[in-house]
Amino acid sequence: MSGFGHYERTALELEDEIVTRGVLMGLDWADPVQVRALASEALDCTSEQRLAMLRAHDEKVKAKGELFALSELMLDIMRQSALAGVHVPDVGVWETFSRALAEAARAPGAADGSAT
Repeated sequence: MSGFGHYERTALELEDEIVTRGVLMGLDWADPVQVRALASEALDCTSEQRLAMLRAHDEKVKAKGELFALSELMLDIMRQSALAGVHVPDVGVWETFSRALAEAARAPGAADGSAT
């Protein structure tokens, strides 16, 4: 399935960007409680809130807004690859964050199970 290699490549590029934003935020990807809280916040964040974060002067707030935008792209890649029948390898931060997003989406009180 050589025509679908772009999913894996895009996932790896997104992961690099997600890791970078995590570093800027001082995030510990090995702390499941911290990652789960961030995933929950990402799913609850509205487009307007995300846009305000992206315009912030505080670099940590801006990095969080960028991370939330990247999480949207991440979810899109996972959906598109699943529809195409292509498995995107779950490794590293991608696996950690995607699992946290999935858990947060299934949690009681999750708005509709998807980011906005």
